[in-house]
Amino acid sequence: MNAWAWLAACAFGMLLWTWFLYPLTVLFASRLTEARPPALLTATPSVSAILAARADVDAIVERVEDFLAADYPRDRLQVVVGVDGASAATLADIRSACLRLSAVVVAADSEGGKAAGLNAAVREATGEVLVFSDVQQRFAPDAIRLLVGRLAADPRLGSVGGALQLPGDRPGAGSRSPVEWYWFLERLLRAAEARLHSSVGISGSIYAMWRRDWLPMPAHLILDDVWLPMRLVLAGRRVGYDMTAKAWDARSTTLAQEKIRKVRTLTGNFQLMAWLPALLVPLRNPIWLQFISHKVLRLLTPWMVFALIAGVAGVTLQAVPATQLRALLGGISVAAVVVLLTPRTRYIVMRAAAWGWSLQTAVVEATVNAMRGRWNVWR
Repeated sequence: MNAWAWLAACAFGMLLWTWFLYPLTVLFASRLTEARPPALLTATPSVSAILAARADVDAIVERVEDFLAADYPRDRLQVVVGVDGASAATLADIRSACLRLSAVVVAADSEGGKAAGLNAAVREATGEVLVFSDVQQRFAPDAIRLLVGRLAADPRLGSVGGALQLPGDRPGAGSRSPVEWYWFLERLLRAAEARLHSSVGISGSIYAMWRRDWLPMPAHLILDDVWLPMRLVLAGRRVGYDMTAKAWDARSTTLAQEKIRKVRTLTGNFQLMAWLPALLVPLRNPIWLQFISHKVLRLLTPWMVFALIAGVAGVTLQAVPATQLRALLGGISVAAVVVLLTPRTRYIVMRAAAWGWSLQTAVVEATVNAMRGRWNVWR
């Protein structure tokens, strides 16, 4: 094999492992692991529902009301809201609106950002269990009870994630968008990882942890929902995942919105490795292979695609005679024209190409952010 062939083979092998073989291996291995069923709660630990918000009064009140509609004893449930970026007048309005709901409202720490709101809110929390969510999602009525039950069922667990459901996941919703398919498969992978040891990250829209395991997060942290579980894993705890504990997001995600979110979260992955380098050390991280395969190698995807294309092109130019090469390129061009002239296939191909290009350029933007140390990516 020449250098071009080695380049193509290595790039293809890495892409194959990252996006197909690793998920299939984890899914298969998890089937061989006995799952621990949720415990029936004989006692109900006190719960503090934590919300970090930068939103208007009505949106915060609606989210607090949804917390309180949970199928969990009301006298064992506290709601605490950490409000970021609000003026004194706005903060007073939110406190006044939440007063009838007995929710605690505090100003986020001066550094600002989601981590600052969470840190301020947790300081006011009195519950044995902390349950986290965002403003836009709504919990299924039994979500809190299921999360607490999963924590109680397994003393090894420090945290448990729930399943974020998008509009396309609802019964009768029709076809899923590319993003909804991605999250459907991601839920399966996280649940399988949790059965083996721990989920590599959880959704910030729905997760729970023991209050005793909480440590304040550093200022300007981007991904609380990866930092918290991975810090627990490094400390010898495990991170579970409950597919039956659901949070629903009613928003439909456009391509532009998904790219903004993806740039932020991918930048957060780089930040995580820079601020918590023990994750990259096999002797320190008990789920090192999962972390590398699930998080790190995905960041290399656009570069591996480029290397694969370059390798295949190099091999083709060296191995195929010029006359055959022209015929090959002509055949590819004709096939492309046929695909693009057929409305159905044109829609599928163009949609997939647009999503693929957008999400891979998001990786490039995140890489640039990391190289510049630009962590303030909230917008």
